[in-house]
Amino acid sequence: MYINDINLSPLVVSEPSESYQSSETVNRWVEVLVDCPGSTGLFTYRLPAQLEIKPGDILSVPFGAQQLGAIAIRLLAQPNIDLPPEKIREVEDIVSVGFFPSAYWELLNRVAAYYYTPLIQVIRVALPPGLLGRSQRRIRLVGGRGAERQGGRGAGGSSYLLGSAAPLAFLTPTARQVWELLQGQPAGDYSFVYLQQKVKSAYRGIRELLRFGLVESYLEPPRLTRPKLQKAVTLTGTIDQELTTRQREILEVLRRQGGELWQNELLQICNASSSILKTLTQKGYIVVEEREVLRTEQGPTLVGDGAKSLTTAQASALETIQTLDGFAHVLLHGVTGSGKTEVYLQAIAPLLNQGKSALVLVPEIGLTPQLTDRFRARFGNKVSVYHSALSDGERYDTWRLMLTGEPQVVIGTRSAVFAPLPNLGLIILDEEHDSSFKQDSPIPTYHARTVAQWRAELENCPLVLGSATPSLETWVSVRRQGAGGEFITPHSSLLTPNSSRAKRPATANSTHYLSLPERINSRPLPPVEIVDMRQELQQGNRSIFSRSLQAALQELQERKQQGILFIHRRGHSTFVSCRSCGYVLECPHCDVSLAYHHTEEKAPELLRCHYCNYARSHPKFCPDCSSPYLKFFGSGTQRVTQELARQFPELRLIRFDSDTTRNKGSHRTLLTQFANGEADLLVGTQMLTKGLDLPQVTLVGVVAADGLLNLSDYRASERAFQTLTQVAGRAGRGEDPGRVIVQTYTTEHQVIAAVRSHDYQSFSQAELEQRQALNYPPYGRLILLRLSSLDPIQVQNTAQVIATALSTEEEFEILGPAPASILRVANRYRWQILIKFAPDALPQLPDWEEVRSLCPSSVSLTIDVDPINIM
Repeated sequence: MYINDINLSPLVVSEPSESYQSSETVNRWVEVLVDCPGSTGLFTYRLPAQLEIKPGDILSVPFGAQQLGAIAIRLLAQPNIDLPPEKIREVEDIVSVGFFPSAYWELLNRVAAYYYTPLIQVIRVALPPGLLGRSQRRIRLVGGRGAERQGGRGAGGSSYLLGSAAPLAFLTPTARQVWELLQGQPAGDYSFVYLQQKVKSAYRGIRELLRFGLVESYLEPPRLTRPKLQKAVTLTGTIDQELTTRQREILEVLRRQGGELWQNELLQICNASSSILKTLTQKGYIVVEEREVLRTEQGPTLVGDGAKSLTTAQASALETIQTLDGFAHVLLHGVTGSGKTEVYLQAIAPLLNQGKSALVLVPEIGLTPQLTDRFRARFGNKVSVYHSALSDGERYDTWRLMLTGEPQVVIGTRSAVFAPLPNLGLIILDEEHDSSFKQDSPIPTYHARTVAQWRAELENCPLVLGSATPSLETWVSVRRQGAGGEFITPHSSLLTPNSSRAKRPATANSTHYLSLPERINSRPLPPVEIVDMRQELQQGNRSIFSRSLQAALQELQERKQQGILFIHRRGHSTFVSCRSCGYVLECPHCDVSLAYHHTEEKAPELLRCHYCNYARSHPKFCPDCSSPYLKFFGSGTQRVTQELARQFPELRLIRFDSDTTRNKGSHRTLLTQFANGEADLLVGTQMLTKGLDLPQVTLVGVVAADGLLNLSDYRASERAFQTLTQVAGRAGRGEDPGRVIVQTYTTEHQVIAAVRSHDYQSFSQAELEQRQALNYPPYGRLILLRLSSLDPIQVQNTAQVIATALSTEEEFEILGPAPASILRVANRYRWQILIKFAPDALPQLPDWEEVRSLCPSSVSLTIDVDPINIM
């Protein structure tokens, strides 16, 4: 039953160590949060006598006609007075014993409140997939498929229609359609949802078939992720002469393997069948039992690695981190190749000895293999990986491994910020500036850096943010504290003053700026050469490679060295246009041009949309004027690799982008091939810029820097500087000096000038002056409302209605409504409203429930707090 007027914010879930004592006189009811869209309150359920439920347990409960996942919130001695006891349903089962300690529960509540997201939605993000399951209604033929042809009654069926010669003659057309669909399925069984999709008004036909007893309706339980069990064989008796020769052979193999093996391994080694093991079990020589197998990501076998000697700057930074007691906000600002990872490793080592754990967040899955290998070489099997590319089973088992409380290091992408590590001693965000730490959709639209700071506060441990190009938000925050001003937490001004989740004030020394200004072994930063492509064109060079880059690639080949080429886009060409009439081939579902993809020789030539993944074959003639003259414009990774193969046939290439790294383990495979010298050049997109450590790389080329600069986004300059500086930093990290060549048509741009001199200070100062003048972050706050619908008129009208309702407020500025920079994506029309306000003010923000009520059901509204991408 639904309980009205429940305020979730003050709820505190008890620690997992607290046990529930089953007794008739104590709590026999539980209030739960149900995983059901639209349900926002608590529901009361009866506790079965055989279950011992504690707050924080994940449960399976009946809800209407379904069986849903739920979180136990609190136990009750008596149900709500308004609830008739006979109407209270029982909890079905416990899915997972609770892991919500009070600090973790506080974190989830804070995320829900700050990002305007239902609490259950935040819990869904925090849990591994499959823990909160949902049952579905299914319909099956009585007696299985073929009951009609058999002319008899199915199991449990008592309909006279089953015995009739032609039962379909008595049915309406709708019921007949449903019946024929079920007959066509081998098991005679379909979900209710599927039947509704296939047959108009299917529910009427199903109701008719149920009345006649031709079908039955049942509830399929949720398909939850469960532990993986595997049969193990253990040797229990001595080998004697009563056994056959074959039986003795099998037992001897088992003895040599230590007396224990997985059954499938033993059968494979001995080339035997399971029947012989059954005989040995009956005779008492072995025991076969199921044991759990942990599904965790397995890396290669690594040689152990010890702590490296540190530079003076590294040692100073490490000493500061190790002396921190309790919460602290640390910026480790180190140039590329300055040894930030070694500082992380040596900061974590003593924590593990103290029985504490560490959480390391990286922006991309592609970074995890290289970083994980370094950590595993140092800490062995204490290192786990947690990210979305793992299978559901791997994520579930890794998540449960964290709950054991053993000291460990978890490395993961942004969702790992919710990893349930007990006794957390340190949180690290590597490449903290990266926009991949921000989730745009689905809700909650959280930033891992913000959530990590809240978590570090609640766990009372340091947060270390590492980067060669810190985000301007972090930079300003550290500067304010360093200047003796009040410490301002990113985004803290949006928490209401009377909220129980409001941030505690930081102590005077809670913020630290640590600098690593030089590379390891005093290696110099690589010189950056800027090539003006306008001059190249004037001098007759129509190649996508400047003469300077061509010479460098030729030299690379002669010297047997390695290099990296960075391209802003994947694919072959940005768009395809008809040279006769100017027609551009566009996606039928989005307002963007199709990119040309040509994967390999003799493979189909495809045009693909990079927004909805629509693909079609490349036409031979223009769809508009039938001209055969279709031309490719722009350069993606595929075109660059093809041009390289033409100009430098001896150069061995590896393409590293989202097209070539779709398969599991492909990041590791490609990087390992390159590190082993199996290629001379790595050609790729943004993935190459994010912390890869490849000491053998001496050349970095940026084919077209302008694709980063000319974007209609106030963060375009910051992103361009960070990307170009980071990719330039991949060169010269080993013994040989590095070289960087950046090709551009706008050599006078301030970003290009700052990249040339590796000058973060001058860039940040100029950029911050512009941000301050326009009241943009970090000097202002933003909330972006994203509206989308299949109906272009309705979404535009809704955006106008919401903007008009918001414009009555004077405490914040409304920009819009305006169509998104790409109006239509996947046939959905998109409009935006931007709310801007000062960070030092605490405006009376809109009532978001009222705003949502202005949206018809056909219009989707997403509230993005502190948006990174406003395009």
